[in-house]
Amino acid sequence: MQLYRNFLKRFIDLIVGLAAFCLLLPLILVVTILLFFANEGKPFFVQPRPGKNGRIFKLVKFKTMNDKKDAAGNLLPDAERLTAVGGFIRRTSLDEIPQLINVIKGEMSLIGPRPLLVEYLPLYNDIQKRRHEMRPGITGWAQVNGRNAISWKQKFDFDVWYVDNVGLMLDCKIIFFTIMKVVKREGISQQGHVTIAKFEGN
Repeated sequence: MQLYRNFLKRFIDLIVGLAAFCLLLPLILVVTILLFFANEGKPFFVQPRPGKNGRIFKLVKFKTMNDKKDAAGNLLPDAERLTAVGGFIRRTSLDEIPQLINVIKGEMSLIGPRPLLVEYLPLYNDIQKRRHEMRPGITGWAQVNGRNAISWKQKFDFDVWYVDNVGLMLDCKIIFFTIMKVVKREGISQQGHVTIAKFEGN
C-alpha cells in the first residue's frame, strides 16, 4: 500500500490526467464558450482551497453561477445565481473537468478527500484534520457514498477512512461508482440547498 500511496498513485494521476485532458479538450472548449456567454465573460471559477498538509492552492472549476448581487451589494443566494447552462453542467458533473489541470500540476489527485473551503481549516477537530494527509481528489470515497446528500460528520468519517485504506483496488472501485453516480445524478445536493449547507464546526 505504501508503494502505491507514495509513488504509483501520483504516477497514475499524471498519466491519466494528461490523457483525459487531451481527450476531453474539445468538450472543454465547447463548455468554455457556452459559459463565457452565460456568465458575462467568466467561464471559470477559481478559488483557494487547502491541499495536502493544508497547503493552499487555486482550484479551477467551470463557473456554474453568475455574480448577481442585491441592492446592498451582497451576492444573491446560490439558487438564484445558478444559470440554466450552469445547472446542466453541475447536474452532469462537467464542472469538475478543469480540475484535471490541478491533478496534472500535482495539487490534486484523481481520487481523494474533496478540497473544501479554506475558512473551514480552524473548525476541524484532530481526526477531521487527517483528511489533509493526502492530496485532495476530484472524486472520493465520500462522493460515492452520498456526495452532498450526507452529513458533514459522515463525509469526514469517509474521508479519514479513505486516508487509512487507500489502495489501487479501492481507487478503481471509486472510479467505477463515480461513473454510476454521475449517470444516475445522485447526491448532487443536500435537501434545501443547491449543493450543501456550510460546515460550522463541531
